[in-house]
Amino acid sequence: MHSSSSGGRLEGFMTGKGFYIVLFLCAAVIGISAWMMAAGNGAMEELTPTGTDFEQRRVETIIITPAPREERVETIALPSVTVEEAAEEPAQQVWNEEEPESVGFVWPVEGELERLHDVQALHYDVTLRDWRTHDGVDILAPLGETVVAARGGLVQSVEEDGLYGTVVTVDHGDGSLACYANLAAQPAVSAGDRIGTGDVIGAVGTTALCEIGQATHLHFAMAIDGVSVDPLDYLPAE
Repeated sequence: MHSSSSGGRLEGFMTGKGFYIVLFLCAAVIGISAWMMAAGNGAMEELTPTGTDFEQRRVETIIITPAPREERVETIALPSVTVEEAAEEPAQQVWNEEEPESVGFVWPVEGELERLHDVQALHYDVTLRDWRTHDGVDILAPLGETVVAARGGLVQSVEEDGLYGTVVTVDHGDGSLACYANLAAQPAVSAGDRIGTGDVIGAVGTTALCEIGQATHLHFAMAIDGVSVDPLDYLPAE
């Protein structure tokens, strides 16, 4: 019953004045919506820059030039050498392969030659019982015989070698070295000593295990710029 009564009232309202009221409300809603859209577009146009304003803007590029770098010049202080100190330094002799005797060699010990220098061919070794080269000369001398420097220079090293025993190496200062091996256990010089030609280095010993089968002797070897040379080419002829 209530449904029929409500439906009749609604139908009467829509066919009477109610129809115009609803129509007016719809028109009002549409008008308000149109006004809000127009207002929104106007606000957006105010916020958006015009093409003319945008084109008139300038973009300035600022170039920053780095400040010149100060170059530092470091001064290296060289050690000063007095006239007296310079006089104490021995002058280096210039090596002359054409006249080797001019540099003043002497024999390190007097005696006969037992083995000669030969690094090209193999020779039988009585101690090791094999065939090998020989980088020096073996000069026969009694046990304890004094050994002198064949030429002056700086004692580069004093060492105990596993094969050649007590070994003293002298640097002559021009690329040439002299090696004295099979010396007695206590040589007369130390590494860093400056010695002259004929100064005592040590004594003949029996410390070279690789040559213990030979008679007592001095094993004397030489090298120039690291290359083995025959000492007989530089020792004075007897």
